[in-house]
Amino acid sequence: MAITTKDKDVLERGKPSAERRAGDSVSRPRPGVSDYLSGESSAFKTAFVPYLPQEVIGGAIPHIVGMEDEAVWNAASQACGTEKVHYVYSADGGRLWYLACPSTALASAPDSWCPLAAALPGKSEFWDKETVYLYEQEGVASALRWDPDTGRMQVFLGAARTLLPRMQSMDANFVTINPELADVVPWKNRMLRTEQLSRAASMLLLYVGIGITLILFLFLVFQFILTNTMSRDLDKVKAETQAASQKLMVSAYDALQSDAIKHMVRIQEMLDELAKVDGTLVKYEVSGGAANWEILIPPAFVQSLPTLKGQVSPGSEADGRVRMKGTN
Repeated sequence: MAITTKDKDVLERGKPSAERRAGDSVSRPRPGVSDYLSGESSAFKTAFVPYLPQEVIGGAIPHIVGMEDEAVWNAASQACGTEKVHYVYSADGGRLWYLACPSTALASAPDSWCPLAAALPGKSEFWDKETVYLYEQEGVASALRWDPDTGRMQVFLGAARTLLPRMQSMDANFVTINPELADVVPWKNRMLRTEQLSRAASMLLLYVGIGITLILFLFLVFQFILTNTMSRDLDKVKAETQAASQKLMVSAYDALQSDAIKHMVRIQEMLDELAKVDGTLVKYEVSGGAANWEILIPPAFVQSLPTLKGQVSPGSEADGRVRMKGTN
């Protein structure tokens, strides 16, 4: 095919440039975190073969942030009639532009990518939506364009001898995609991704378990070494224990020597004597080793209580008894 006006502009501006060697400054897939965690980084494919599936479709859906893969997979599954689909997409203008094909269409090209994906909005070969993007492989041609009236993305696929003349008859600029100079956009598969994440989670749990086991083992070794090398000097501890025991025994002895029992006996004696003469013990207070008391007794029995000697307060109470104060 002859180079069109758009192709010449591409060569002059260097996107992509004919002077650019294959593989220079071209974005290639690299292993991700999940590939390293699952232990599959060494088996990761970095060289993808350009391949045009026979059942490729394209479309656009609203862009919901955080739900891109699920939304594209759901749309592609409904369009292809199966959940086993491969898809690629790009986000632009509030919409997700995607290409998809049934996974069975890639049976003969497992490690491949579709060059049309490089022409999706935001990808390396995309110029504008007024341009028609062409790709031909082994007699099969494909075209990617946007309808000027509706703005919908359209994907054409067919024999090169019939499709290319039809596309060239349109009043539009054309760009032929060069897969060796375009950034590689590999297919995505949700089921394979889910299985890989499961393997990555299993390997992560294994690594964490091994790490915890190793830490515990080192801690036990450290404790064993510390136990067998550390010298114990218990003489000071023994002396402190004996001193504390002696102090506790002295405190207990001092508590037993308290004169609380003596005062309780004295109170009981006073109550017994007052009961005989209809007297009342009003106050019994211990202060500084001495006991101060107050009683109410009939005036006739002031001198008849030999053990209760004190000073009688002037006047009498409402019931006719007098108040006597004393000290033991």
